[in-house]
Amino acid sequence: MSDTTDAKPQSKAVFVKSYGCQMNVYDSQRMADVMGAEGYREVATPEEADLILLNTCHIRERAAEKVYHELGRIRELKQTAKSEGRKVLIGVAGCVAQAEGEEIVKRAKYVDLVVGPQSYHRLPDLVARAGIQPGVVDTEFPVEDKFAKLPKPAEAKARSRGISAFVTVQEGCDKFCTFCVVPYTRGAEVSRPVTAIIAEVEALAEAGVREVSLLGQNVNAYHGEGPNGGEWTLARLLRRLAEVPGILRLRYTTSHPSEMSDDLIEAHRDLGALMPSLHLPVQSGSNRILAAMNRKHDRDSYFRTIDRLRAARPDIAFSSDFIIGFPGETDADFEDTMELIRQVGFAAAYSFKYSIRPGTPGAEMDGQIDEAVKTERLYAVQALITSQQRAFQQSLVGQTIEVLFERAGRKFGQQVGRSPYLSPVQVMAPSSLAGRIERIRIIGTETNSLNGELVDPISARAVQAAE
Repeated sequence: MSDTTDAKPQSKAVFVKSYGCQMNVYDSQRMADVMGAEGYREVATPEEADLILLNTCHIRERAAEKVYHELGRIRELKQTAKSEGRKVLIGVAGCVAQAEGEEIVKRAKYVDLVVGPQSYHRLPDLVARAGIQPGVVDTEFPVEDKFAKLPKPAEAKARSRGISAFVTVQEGCDKFCTFCVVPYTRGAEVSRPVTAIIAEVEALAEAGVREVSLLGQNVNAYHGEGPNGGEWTLARLLRRLAEVPGILRLRYTTSHPSEMSDDLIEAHRDLGALMPSLHLPVQSGSNRILAAMNRKHDRDSYFRTIDRLRAARPDIAFSSDFIIGFPGETDADFEDTMELIRQVGFAAAYSFKYSIRPGTPGAEMDGQIDEAVKTERLYAVQALITSQQRAFQQSLVGQTIEVLFERAGRKFGQQVGRSPYLSPVQVMAPSSLAGRIERIRIIGTETNSLNGELVDPISARAVQAAE
């Protein structure tokens, strides 16, 4: 008989599925970090997990129904595990959790815990409680700062998930756009202290990250406390992060047009590490609809901001968001949006039909648009944006651009990286280029990517020799 007295209990496993925005991706990673500190290893499939967390988003249409549909599938995994003598806990996190709260455990009684986006630092305690008495719900807006309670970068071992990483610097929103649930699910604007952000970015750089994207619901409204107690703007934070050894590229999203300050525009002019790619949601090209949306900017101020940014950084490219068929949108309003798209020229954009979000002012507005009309308008917008995206991609053919390489491609000898504009770029190279920036001549385009060739093959050979 073998001696099992020294056998260690097998660690538990957590699976986190993230929906929606990049901030949710970051939150999911930090939830995995939190549970990792409790001995949970992160796994790639729910079938392997003892704890399954759905980190949900409430922005898209029928978001809650999609979550319940997914829960139905996961319920079967839980039942299978129980028949095998294993206990699996199911948790719903994020914005749908915040919006639905107790309703989730009433409707799906097999859900063990529900946790809002401001409380995931409490996950270990919530999981422990749910293991004893299922149906735990925490959707409060706690007084304590959740970031202060999360594992420090060293404690989380600054787990790199590739060459690029997200870092949340700001949460919540005070804008109260009439279509948006964020102020109700994420709360008021809160900015993280500068020292905490610097420490996290330094730890990521040490772990091999070379590109950092700063995240916030209203990121360019960042106003975090500096090391000496003064308030820092996003521009000042970006300038400091550009000095972190190992960090080669910086990005930030999502921005509000009314928060594009002079110092932030100057940062685009001065910082080579700040990429010439900016997501600047406009939502509509009609002043009347923008006012109804409570957007706090108009089309002319948006044009002026675009012009100022292009003057500061001539190679900058823009992406945006558009909501089509907002209540009261006339044919003339829609044409204003089409004209704005034509005038700006976007490298990419996201466009969606307006859908009612219960609890928002837009849900109570008169003049709801017929679905068929919204669909027709959406197709027109998407066709125009697609043509602009293709034109932008084609304009890069023949140019030499810098590409940050991330990984090997599907083909033998192929390396894949990202352009300054976030486009995937594929090249053939004699060895791995991951983590390096190389000058690449663009020789062709595909639907959503670029093909290129090394301008200086010697640099690639040098990598091979070094290896």
